[in-house]
Amino acid sequence: MPIVKNKKTAFYILITYIIMQLSGAVLLQPLYTFYKGQHPTWTHDKLALHTQGWYMFFSMLLALIVSILFIARDKQFFDNFKEKMPLPQAILWGIIGFVMVLAGQMIGGMIESLLGISGSSENTTSLLGITDVVPIAILAIALFGPILEELLFRRVIFGSLYQGTSFWVAALISSLFFALMHFDFVHILLYAITGFVMAFLYTKTGRIITPMIAHILLNTFVTFTQ
Repeated sequence: MPIVKNKKTAFYILITYIIMQLSGAVLLQPLYTFYKGQHPTWTHDKLALHTQGWYMFFSMLLALIVSILFIARDKQFFDNFKEKMPLPQAILWGIIGFVMVLAGQMIGGMIESLLGISGSSENTTSLLGITDVVPIAILAIALFGPILEELLFRRVIFGSLYQGTSFWVAALISSLFFALMHFDFVHILLYAITGFVMAFLYTKTGRIITPMIAHILLNTFVTFTQ
């Protein structure tokens, strides 16, 4: 069962994530103009991808650093469950969870096919296009992003909701938010399945590092195979 926690740190992380998401509306255009001045012969598409790649890298890195600083002031932030699985087992479950997510997404893909939904994820395709131009953005996709998203969607949103509701309600709401924040509504089922698996891993081990590992492995796998 979860322990009722002080919610200030969770709120600060939520605000940090929102600011990161909204900052693009202010920063992307000036950054694009800067790179255009530096590389006047580049095409619009290359400039746009270059801008998005470096913005994504630095915005996620900064948001992660800020979140870690908030967490460092709250020694009980990760004590969200009374019982925790030993760390080696929790790490193993992270690897198992990666396989579970892949299996879940395969099932979700078959369901989408039955519903007439086809084609790859636009979000994934866009991110892979960015990494072709800005390879360092892979760190944002495969490392910074998964850590941030698990802190927000599992520890903050799911963890907070789970204090007053059932697993299924908390997992459903946090998974839907997780899906919606990827702005890939056609494949919302795949993101929701991933969210449910991550919530299960968190409650199974009591350690947020478990879904983090599964998420990092998933994003790394997708990045380097596609």
